[in-house]
Amino acid sequence: MAAIVAEGFLSRLSFGIISFALPLYAFRELGMGLAAVGVLVSLNLVVAIALKPAMGALADRIGLKRSFTASIGMRSAVSLLLVFAVLPWQLFAIRTIHGVSISLRDPSVFVLIADHGGKKAIASAFAWYQTAKSVAGALGKGAGGVLLGLTASNFSLVFLIAFVLSALPILVVLRYVREPGHDAHAARTAAAAQDVLAPTEQESSSEGSSRPAVLPFAGFGFLVSSTAYMLANLFPIFAVEYAGLTAGQAGVIYMIAASLTLSGPFFGWLSDHVSRRLVLSVRSAANVASSVIYLAAPSFAGLTAGRALDDMGKAAFRPAWGAMMAEVANLDRRRRARTMGAMSSGEDAGEIVGPILAGVLWSAWGVPVLLGVRIALAVVTELYSIALTRSLSSLEGRAERQSVTSDHSRRFRVPGGGAERRSAT
Repeated sequence: MAAIVAEGFLSRLSFGIISFALPLYAFRELGMGLAAVGVLVSLNLVVAIALKPAMGALADRIGLKRSFTASIGMRSAVSLLLVFAVLPWQLFAIRTIHGVSISLRDPSVFVLIADHGGKKAIASAFAWYQTAKSVAGALGKGAGGVLLGLTASNFSLVFLIAFVLSALPILVVLRYVREPGHDAHAARTAAAAQDVLAPTEQESSSEGSSRPAVLPFAGFGFLVSSTAYMLANLFPIFAVEYAGLTAGQAGVIYMIAASLTLSGPFFGWLSDHVSRRLVLSVRSAANVASSVIYLAAPSFAGLTAGRALDDMGKAAFRPAWGAMMAEVANLDRRRRARTMGAMSSGEDAGEIVGPILAGVLWSAWGVPVLLGVRIALAVVTELYSIALTRSLSSLEGRAERQSVTSDHSRRFRVPGGGAERRSAT
């Protein structure tokens, strides 16, 4: 787990530097328009959404560690290629490769975290991983600005530094990350889950398949992510244009609120030992409360409080969502990475759709309508979360009962048509 967290930190540190430098490089050095730059920075995520289910299936087939390592190598190659990119089409091609690396990396790393984090500490494992990434992302963006200043906007050198940071984790992963094993109990549980979730064709035709559909869980990730990101990327414009703050004040709000991401491990512990349902509710409550504060107090203090609530809600959601994905994936262990990829694709899609919806609402009807819709979506998401949690609990209960039945049946043999109890010794 320490190796996986270290990889997450270094990869997001590198990605933060690129996230800061790449738009400036495309706009200033290559003369690309704002619309083209917008497409460029979103292209990798669009590619990742499309390919995650297929790349998850590939990870299930070739092995999690192998696909994880390959994705790190591919992502590092992306940083190195940026050093030599001098034409707009080259940037688009490189961002496409980056999207492929994300689609290969996320499903495998999520399953590795679920396996190595421990059954009773899955949410905590995801919390440490996401906290490391969040902190590194903020540091990376800050470092990107500092490096450009120190190097007199030498973008090639900045991209080269990002490449070194991205490539460092390969040795750590190769040395310390292990491919998950399957002990006897895990095998029995997996077999029992398959009996519950993959009925025969005859049962499916008469009763309908009981395999849990991934789409409802991907839809939940989409709802949470889209609601959360409605203001995340537009916050600087919101702070300056709507609340009348200066750019400096908006930057201070970011720094103050970002400290709330450090609460992730606490929420991970809360999810593991108290209630995951409670932790999932924090995200929706934070969206509602922050929107109300933005409406009632569009000032420096109000926006600071609202942004802090949003960041705290994000820190709470990540570990609980990771644990939920792990439980759904474990119900079909042969397709865990594929399931993880499909569910996380919903979250990525929400990250893209949320800001677009916010921009349309803001342009057509103004900020109050935008915040009102955000509140309504948060309430709908909370109700959906309750129903989905109950559905997952029901599926897990059925798998557990089937596991007990399977263990009991293995105590008996039926040679030649007669039952013979197996010797206890």
